[in-house]
Amino acid sequence: MKLLALDTTTEAGSCALWLDGRVIARDCPAGRSHSETLLPLTRDLLAEAGVPFSGLDAIAYGAGPGAFTGLRVACAVAQGLAVPFDLPVVPVGSLLTLATACGAATGAQRVLALLDARMNEAYAGRYVRGADGAFHPEHPEGEDRVGPPQDIELPDPAEGWVSAGNAPAAYPALAERLAAAAIPHHPALPQAATVAALAAARLAATPRADWGQFDAALAAPVYVRDKVAFTVAERLAQGGKA
Repeated sequence: MKLLALDTTTEAGSCALWLDGRVIARDCPAGRSHSETLLPLTRDLLAEAGVPFSGLDAIAYGAGPGAFTGLRVACAVAQGLAVPFDLPVVPVGSLLTLATACGAATGAQRVLALLDARMNEAYAGRYVRGADGAFHPEHPEGEDRVGPPQDIELPDPAEGWVSAGNAPAAYPALAERLAAAAIPHHPALPQAATVAALAAARLAATPRADWGQFDAALAAPVYVRDKVAFTVAERLAQGGKA
């Protein structure tokens, strides 16, 4: 299977190519917008690997939650590349990606995934490694949540939880809570290489007759919340500028 993966969930954008289990990944240049760098980087990656767009079997993207603009960039590029070649587009949750990356780096069995949601909030999701070796939501409903860092319920440290993501760096009070609860933190971020591995596993477990669920027309970001930014009145109330 040849699969292209894109992730611009955070400031650390990247793309990756899955070649029957081998992964080639590239990071977006720092200091420039993902909308400017992602597509050229993707073209260079495919050219380097000698794989034309028409030679891909599927495209995957980090669906969110995450930075609103970044989510739209990855989704739009994935759709734009997939439609001309009628390729399936596989969405991969960013908190699952984060938990998987943390688990691979630390060996953790339980990961509290935490991403900065801006506007004094954080996205949070609890993931546990299953008997199949993959991470799954701790609870059957599997809802990723968003809210003020001080309201995030921390798990029992005795159960061996590890936290991951950029929210503690953005909100020192959250970092202090994690430290006080003796929950170690790993500064992982969602990356396209992990998105590629998760999407490839999902496709491999899905009969081709059911790949219609990955129609490019159905691709959409997962925001978790609808509000994009503070209003002028809210900014002023916090001492900001109109």
